[in-house]
Amino acid sequence: MKSLENELQLEYIRAGGPGGQNVNKVATAVQLRFDVTNSPSLAEDVKMRLIKLAGKRMTDAGVLIIEARKFRTQEKNREDAIERLNDLVKKASEKPKPRHKTKPTKSSKEERLKEKKKRGETKKNRGSSKSIFE
Repeated sequence: MKSLENELQLEYIRAGGPGGQNVNKVATAVQLRFDVTNSPSLAEDVKMRLIKLAGKRMTDAGVLIIEARKFRTQEKNREDAIERLNDLVKKASEKPKPRHKTKPTKSSKEERLKEKKKRGETKKNRGSSKSIFE
């Protein structure tokens, strides 16, 4: 993932929430930008899966934006943002397992039909029974 680090843009912004004067003075939150579509480090299939995984964190221009504001220090937030990007790329690098079609067995089909027949009989026997004297 070292090759990705020179493709990152880090911007430090003010974080909201509690923290008093510190929040108003120090830009501790990190906004990490990574241009997925123009990245030479990633294979095309990984790029496509990463775009899908990123969801609404992806811009129309193909830039992934990760905001980290969990911690009170700039350094920890920067590490958190990079770690989250690495996790996403790692997940996107895994090829999905191909799905193998399966068919129900003959015995399972027969079992299903028996159950349907039994259920139908139960329902047929319900309702108002006709009087014998009519």
